[in-house]
Amino acid sequence: MTDTVDDVDLPYDEEAASQQEKIEAMEERLEVLEAQNEEMRDKLLDANAENNKYQQKLERLTHENKKLKQSPLFVATVQEINEDGVVIKQHGNNQEALTEVTDEMRDDLEPDARVAVNNSLSIVKKLEKETDVRARVMQVEHSPDVTYEDIGGLEEQMNEVRETVEMPLDRPEMFTEVGIDPPSGVLLYGPPGTGKTMLAKAVANQTDATFIKMAGSELVHKFIGEGAKLVRDLFEVARENEPAVLFIDEIDAIASKRTDSKTSGDAEVQRTMMQLLSEMDGFADRGEVRIIAATNRFDMLDPAILRPGRFDRLIEVPKPNDEGREIIFRIHTRNMNVSDDVDFAKLAELADDSSGADIKAVCTEAGMFAIRDDRTEIFMQDFLDAWEKIQAEDADIDADVSRAFA
Repeated sequence: MTDTVDDVDLPYDEEAASQQEKIEAMEERLEVLEAQNEEMRDKLLDANAENNKYQQKLERLTHENKKLKQSPLFVATVQEINEDGVVIKQHGNNQEALTEVTDEMRDDLEPDARVAVNNSLSIVKKLEKETDVRARVMQVEHSPDVTYEDIGGLEEQMNEVRETVEMPLDRPEMFTEVGIDPPSGVLLYGPPGTGKTMLAKAVANQTDATFIKMAGSELVHKFIGEGAKLVRDLFEVARENEPAVLFIDEIDAIASKRTDSKTSGDAEVQRTMMQLLSEMDGFADRGEVRIIAATNRFDMLDPAILRPGRFDRLIEVPKPNDEGREIIFRIHTRNMNVSDDVDFAKLAELADDSSGADIKAVCTEAGMFAIRDDRTEIFMQDFLDAWEKIQAEDADIDADVSRAFA
């Protein structure tokens, strides 16, 4: 019987085995090279992305460098537009010049427009309206969290403020039907801490009008014309965003009685006040802009700013009476963990001649006494101790002031 091929024992071929090992080794080497190639490809992609980033940075720096090497542009105002071109006046030296412009730019220009010109006084571009950035940052974007419910003992004053500010904005047709102009402004005056600024904050919270706040001291500047310019810009911002409410706190800083003083500082303050008087009741229409002002020194104000047409309502904000003080105590303690033994009527009677700010300080100090004793509940004794402490501090301050001026 003849053997099959499978039954025959073939001799071991070392050369074939060596070839197989070489092939396997080369396949392993190929896998390693492919992995390395993939890794290098990823690195190349990352390098290209990094290169693009640096390329963009280089282009930006090159562009900035080119701009820095260019000659600066000058600001000018368009005086007249005629057939021959545009008459401009350069700021600073008041040099006038006639320059030609393209038809497209001519259609975009108008008298009093601000433009940028080069060394040859050719118009390069039109500039936006000139409004001091300081005036724009005074615009309140978010309403304060103070409401009328947070103010106690000033019901009559709140009603007058709402009639003067809110009603003309919410129901203007009422004034039209009656045939009268709405009040243009309201001045709140009284001792410190009685709630004048809180009333203005409540108005800002209640109305949908643009609210612009500022302090009178912010209008006092060193250089001539700076304060008056800021006043103009404030009213310009208000007119651009009407209906608007403009709140001027501590108005006595710029509206004090005019004197014969010849100092440059007093003269600049008076120039600023005259610009304010002009904006409040001048030839230009103020539009739907309502003004609220506050001061602690009513006696210092110039009579010109108090006349009707500028401030139609002069509202005194006095210190609260017993009933008002009790309401204020309840307002400032409604979120506090107060014990049942606290007698607000007695506290209101005890805190005689106190302002709303004084009462708030007493409530805060009473809470601090509880915290020092590691308690979460505030007792009547805490309020009494707080009142004594604040009274003692005020007495020390008065004594120090007396010694200083002795």
